[in-house]
Amino acid sequence: MLPSLPFDPSLVLIGGSWRSTTDTLPLVNPSDGSTLCQIARSTEADVDAAVAAAQSALDEAWGRMSALERGRCLTRLGQLVLEHTDLLTTLETLDVGKPVTQARADAIALARYCEFYGGAADKVHGETIPYLDGYTVYTLREPHGVTGHIVPWNYPMQIIGRSVGAALAMGNACVLKPAEDACLTALMFAHLAKEAGFPDGALNVIPGLGAQAGAALARHPGVHHLSFTGSVQTGRIIQTLAAENVVPVTLELGGKSPQIVFEDADLDAALPFLVNAGLQNAGQTCSAASRILIQRGVYDTVAARMAEAYHAKRIGPAESDPDIGPLVSTKQKMRLETLLAAAQNLPCIAETPMPADLPREGAYIQPRLYGPVPPDHPLAQDELFGPVQVLIPFDTEDEAIQIANGTIYGLVAGVWTDSGARQMRLAKALKTGQVFLNNYGAGGGVELPFGGIGKSGHGREKGFEALYGFSTLKTVAAKHG
Repeated sequence: MLPSLPFDPSLVLIGGSWRSTTDTLPLVNPSDGSTLCQIARSTEADVDAAVAAAQSALDEAWGRMSALERGRCLTRLGQLVLEHTDLLTTLETLDVGKPVTQARADAIALARYCEFYGGAADKVHGETIPYLDGYTVYTLREPHGVTGHIVPWNYPMQIIGRSVGAALAMGNACVLKPAEDACLTALMFAHLAKEAGFPDGALNVIPGLGAQAGAALARHPGVHHLSFTGSVQTGRIIQTLAAENVVPVTLELGGKSPQIVFEDADLDAALPFLVNAGLQNAGQTCSAASRILIQRGVYDTVAARMAEAYHAKRIGPAESDPDIGPLVSTKQKMRLETLLAAAQNLPCIAETPMPADLPREGAYIQPRLYGPVPPDHPLAQDELFGPVQVLIPFDTEDEAIQIANGTIYGLVAGVWTDSGARQMRLAKALKTGQVFLNNYGAGGGVELPFGGIGKSGHGREKGFEALYGFSTLKTVAAKHG
């Protein structure tokens, strides 16, 4: 049951006003299958109105606001997020099926994004360029204009923070299309943005279906930059639609991320990361460590200890704050069950016990650990987006690199070894956007540029790199004799 909300979840926020739409969609609690509420099913007309409102904000109050004032708005917003952490946590738990502890960490991360980009807003500078005698040349960083943000359901708060926060810091006006499976925290964020003093139209939120509202936003001629996080298939569609208007796109499309364990690794330090980085958020994480590459001399030891950890995990309704909650929907559960049908002949070395009293309508799936798995098997190649990991043995460093780089993805990798020279070699050799040495994830790292190569996408979010991505560079050459 939803708590009392300061907004109507069936409405959209456009131009600072909450408006009704022509239709709604049911929002389902994945822990028990119950309907939480109705949300707006935004139409192309709603997208048109949101883009127009964003452009109006750029032409008026928001476009005239200094970088210092934009930063102050974001800083106030971060403080309001912290003050409403309990409500945001509850909404994410009910909406996404995320265990309470994980949902709370996401709310705190959202506040941190606002704080970081609030402090950075007036610190993105241009340069002067030495040039010919009689010229002064300098560069300016300016906003793209209206930016579209299509945000997935697995980490709504964190992805809103890293994309919308950076775009607002640079002075863009945003149109946010949250996933139809998870939009309550996006609407709450928009409510708090109004309270923080953002001018009308600086942030507009239009929930709805991806094929309807998302597609309309991606192809809209009034949008000047798009940010999308999601599947490779949908990313191709988004980029194709945006190409009609020659609009730049930041794409983060997931991965099949490896953690590589060498025989000299500190296994006590590595084990929690090996397991938790694959099972957090029920494995519904773009950077999930779904492949564990283990040097043969320690393979049996690591496999046995990971199996023990799997057996000790607790699965249950998100509100009970288990280690692992449900998937976001029965649709995702059915998708994963279909993919796992390809694993019938693989050795499954561990399964997390499924309590007998789990709600029958919940989107639960049993966490599984497979090994050894051939590196070219579909389970070692495809992004499963669920609580499933595969163990792959290797003999040599070169073999580990070949296996790690042997998928279409390139988002994140982890390396566990005490050899400093090997750490440096692997950091250079792994074809990913991030490499973690004797850790995995670095605690989230709001400051750390994030993005992939290959089918994991292009462009970077988080840190100052996101600010550069949400701005365009202008060169000014003044001839003065």
